[in-house]
Amino acid sequence: MPDLFLLLVSMMKFKTPQKGRIRRELEKRAPKLVETGKKTLILHGTKTSQVLNDVMTEIYHLKRDNSVKYTRKNDNIRPFESGGETSLEFFSLKTDCSLFVYGSHSKKRPNNLVIGRTYDHHIYDLVEVGVEEFKSMKSFKYDKNLAPKIGSKPFFTFIGEGFECVEELKHLKEVLLDLFHGEVVTNLNLAGLDRVYVCVAVSPNRVFFTHCALRLKKSGTIVPRIELVEVGPSMDLVTRRHRLPDESLRKEAMRTSLEKAKKKEKNVVKDAIQGKLGKIYIPDQKVGSVALPHKAKGVKRERREAKLKHGTTELPDEKKQKLDSE
Repeated sequence: MPDLFLLLVSMMKFKTPQKGRIRRELEKRAPKLVETGKKTLILHGTKTSQVLNDVMTEIYHLKRDNSVKYTRKNDNIRPFESGGETSLEFFSLKTDCSLFVYGSHSKKRPNNLVIGRTYDHHIYDLVEVGVEEFKSMKSFKYDKNLAPKIGSKPFFTFIGEGFECVEELKHLKEVLLDLFHGEVVTNLNLAGLDRVYVCVAVSPNRVFFTHCALRLKKSGTIVPRIELVEVGPSMDLVTRRHRLPDESLRKEAMRTSLEKAKKKEKNVVKDAIQGKLGKIYIPDQKVGSVALPHKAKGVKRERREAKLKHGTTELPDEKKQKLDSE
């Protein structure tokens, strides 16, 4: 019994990393008030088709700056089955990814794509779609100068009432926004907006998804005319299964920390143009009452010059007495 107790205590100990590189890596993974961009993990199932391989490669190219792609087959991953999530959660913890895209192909569910999110490296929710009518980026011909830059912020367009009425499409819309929106920013340069994702609800279970570049043209006014140039990929997403999170888990994941009230700074004014301005109060400097340590030579010279100027060449009393005695 004592040996078991010592074993449990040793397992509960937290080791402090000694190397600075490990400490910095753990600080990056620690919870933050303002989270950075979410990383995406891309995985292959036991069997995948060539269409599905191309789809996952295109998604990796769209999210190249914050995604991790594994090319090996994973036999133990079954997202919708109990016990089949263990390997997926392990990979999420290992790569520090909060989003994942899992592709598999079977006779029952051909070209199957599962998009999911994790919370605290445990499965949060899942959306399963089938890929049809896929067109890769290579099949589109356009001016390569219009190709969107890596890391640029995109526009999103959701067309159709299904995204507001149908539960599966509402869930799919939420997951697609989380997958492609990138980092959360407060300020945005309009010149950097060069792409748009277009999603059209064709039917209650089918969504047309495409990726377009923005072309700015002269319109005769200050606001330019915008044209859409399809650059791919383009596909139809057919909804199959989906799993929403529990209400208690959703509340826990949506919980945010209260911001501390900022202390009011005295004598500080913030201006939009000049920035931060402050007032400094200096006490009166009583120069007249301060005793000088010694008379400077310059003062004596000024007195002599003043006497010569006024023509007063009177001798002192001592010198006068000496002259009279003589």
